[in-house]
Amino acid sequence: MIILKNLSLRRGAKVILDKTSVTLNPGERVGLVGRNGAGKSTLFRLLDGSLKEDGGDWSMPRSWRLAQVAQDMPETDETATRFVVNGDTRLVAAQTEVDDAEASGDGMRMAHAYMALQEADAHTADSRAQTLILGLGFRVEELDAPVNSFSGGWRMRLQLARALMCPSDLLLLDEPTNHLDLDALVWLEAWLQRYDGTLLVISHDRDFLDAITTVTLHLSGMQLTRYGGNYSAFEDMRSEKLLLQMTAHQKQQDKIEHLQKFIDRFKAKASKAKQAQSRVKALERMERIAPVLTEAEFTFEFQEPVNLPNPMLSLRKVTIGYPPPSEAPPGTPSLPIVRNINHSVQAGQRIGILGANGQGKSTLIKTLVGVLPPLGGEMTQGKGLTLGYFAQQELDVLSPEDTPLEHMIRLAKTAIAQGKGGWVQGREQDLRSYLGYFNFTGDMIKQSVGTMSGGEKARLVLAMIVWQRPNLLLLDEPTNHLDLSTREALSVALNEFEGTVLLVSHDRALLRAVCDEFWLVSRGGVSDFEGDLDDYQRYLLEEAKRSRNT
Repeated sequence: MIILKNLSLRRGAKVILDKTSVTLNPGERVGLVGRNGAGKSTLFRLLDGSLKEDGGDWSMPRSWRLAQVAQDMPETDETATRFVVNGDTRLVAAQTEVDDAEASGDGMRMAHAYMALQEADAHTADSRAQTLILGLGFRVEELDAPVNSFSGGWRMRLQLARALMCPSDLLLLDEPTNHLDLDALVWLEAWLQRYDGTLLVISHDRDFLDAITTVTLHLSGMQLTRYGGNYSAFEDMRSEKLLLQMTAHQKQQDKIEHLQKFIDRFKAKASKAKQAQSRVKALERMERIAPVLTEAEFTFEFQEPVNLPNPMLSLRKVTIGYPPPSEAPPGTPSLPIVRNINHSVQAGQRIGILGANGQGKSTLIKTLVGVLPPLGGEMTQGKGLTLGYFAQQELDVLSPEDTPLEHMIRLAKTAIAQGKGGWVQGREQDLRSYLGYFNFTGDMIKQSVGTMSGGEKARLVLAMIVWQRPNLLLLDEPTNHLDLSTREALSVALNEFEGTVLLVSHDRALLRAVCDEFWLVSRGGVSDFEGDLDDYQRYLLEEAKRSRNT
């Protein structure tokens, strides 16, 4: 088991843990939750040996093998399969011993080495690795592609597959869902439910935590508090605990006030002095119940759109994809991904866009926004359409060298030049105050975006979208770097938004809360999906079964 006893942990001048104690039992699947910046990832660095405790002590069995997702971007020409196979540390060690034994010419050593290689299941290594790779969304033809041929997000999926390939007694997963679509997420949940070691996972995906965790560890106020159950159970238990603490605190305050009144009234009266003194001692001995200090919640809202054209968008026989790059020789063909799209977007619709990675969800959003031109067909915008676009990669719409204030000033100037208004006027002081509404205060408004966290960049994009008063929101994975409370704020704001929403997300809680209809991007087309997210998960399982049988 993992035992933390009166543990203190710092990161620089910041105290992460202050004399906290907790026990985690073998085989438990633990969700580590808490606000961004609370120190969850720092606790992982303690467990993997990268950091030392600053006080108290902690222990876990010396024999435990640890696996976690490497955070560096792999740079190698190894094939995807070979890269993941090499994540099996037991197999790599056995193969190294075989090579050394053969070089030594020692027959007995070679016999033992080959036996260890067999025990490491060397004959199944490739198939085990490929099962992981395909489960995380890669195509069969990509199994032998070099790692360097993949984009950053896909390379991080390979790092995840490599961690799952590693035999382990303790598996640490820090935001494993950030680079996954819903298909891969459902597969990962099923895999983790079968994992028989001890799992610690940091995630801001409520449904994911509910599906895989049996214990919740809450990091708040430099303390770790253990709750039995998944995230939803934790929320219920914590709410009840806070309510009981609030009630007990109020009762104690009433009692303190009553005792103090008696003391103040009779301390100078000789006949009551003894009773007054006993009450003074009672107050001194009383163990004070702390008031409930809830963390400030982040909230925001979309302003009412100026107008609502209907239809907002109309697509007739539209083909989407990628035109040839500018440096390509003349005559290079375009790369179509989805053809013959016949759909319209009506005022007030809330559409969730489903489909596996690579099927064209982001390409569809980029085409609707105008980042990509349609390769064919006719796309018509309603008169007065104002788009709010959240790109999957925030830096697609942000300049890393510029500050939040510079982004807002540029946005305001562009709006004025186009004869459009924003939520507030374009004066610098107004824009400073507006950024404060999104928690950009003090020096943060002059901090370059490139040095900000993913969550801060996401908040800046939201601030820029809200300022434009859009009537159509096109959101491509907006929650990737948002903590649970900010996701909740986004969900509330979208539900109160009076315009139209098109949403791509692997966050099922957000999709359920916001969307009342779905489009499925699959097999080169876009169709209405008849059903809810539970139906879609069943559809995914059936598709996976069908692909295995073909």
